[in-house]
Amino acid sequence: MSTIKIAIVGMGKIARDQHVPSLRANPDFELVAAASPHGKLDGVPNFLNMDALLQAMPEVAAVALCTTPQVRYDLARSALQRGKHVLLEKPPGVTVGEVLSLVDLARRRDVSLFASWHSRHAPAVEPARTWLAGHTLRSVTVTWKEDVRVWHPGQRWIWEAGGLGVFDPGINALSILTHLVPGIVLKDAELSFPQNCATPVAAHLAMTDSQSTKISMDLDFLQTGPQTWDIAVDTDAGRLILSLGGKVMTLDGQPMEVATTPEYAALYAHFADLIRARRIDADATPLQIVADAFLCGRHLDVAPFIE
Repeated sequence: MSTIKIAIVGMGKIARDQHVPSLRANPDFELVAAASPHGKLDGVPNFLNMDALLQAMPEVAAVALCTTPQVRYDLARSALQRGKHVLLEKPPGVTVGEVLSLVDLARRRDVSLFASWHSRHAPAVEPARTWLAGHTLRSVTVTWKEDVRVWHPGQRWIWEAGGLGVFDPGINALSILTHLVPGIVLKDAELSFPQNCATPVAAHLAMTDSQSTKISMDLDFLQTGPQTWDIAVDTDAGRLILSLGGKVMTLDGQPMEVATTPEYAALYAHFADLIRARRIDADATPLQIVADAFLCGRHLDVAPFIE
């Protein structure tokens, strides 16, 4: 089958750091255009918006939407209506309803839709899932703490409604967790909101699964020094830890060998498979847990966030 002509919409940091090099290294895709009001991509035609791009280049078969989440739904809907395959950066929408609506539209248009939870493609995640499937879980502890000033400097959108705040990185942990452990349900949540922000800077979640396993999650967006992206699972056969966001796996302190394929390389390999089979992969479970936390969690006022 011929290469898939794809365009990137939204030329921010994640697009430049991950999507562009991954696409250019993947022989299944040909990166042919970009659309962004704030930046350009060298070597391809550039447009101010996606509509102009698709009107000028109808041969584009797929788009990777790397915009802020607040505008992603309308873009995805427009692309799907034109019969284009769509990849959604995480989170796939501002609401669960948006994602479900897009899934329905993709089915009706017979095109692929991919909610690309990139952390699920980290090298150690699938080996961990395979190992855990054969054992009984006792408890799970998630610790996801990073410095927003390092990873999102000056990005005010993350503190606005729909920007998710600390759940922007935290949903990466939830995407891994829900892939490893089926049937997770939120039981309690505590969200810390800076007085000048519409989204939380820290959170604690208490969850359980279908086997009543105790699952605890701590999120912090003001971590300085070493950053922490760990999931520890105590089982009947020992303790499994995923660290560095799913890149490293240990069993009772012993490092386990895992593949070295980068997350976004694996992500685009999966997207190519979805396109060729005209399938949909748009799991909204991680976003549902975040929505539940906003719905039932206790809101605490904390000091204003100062960049």
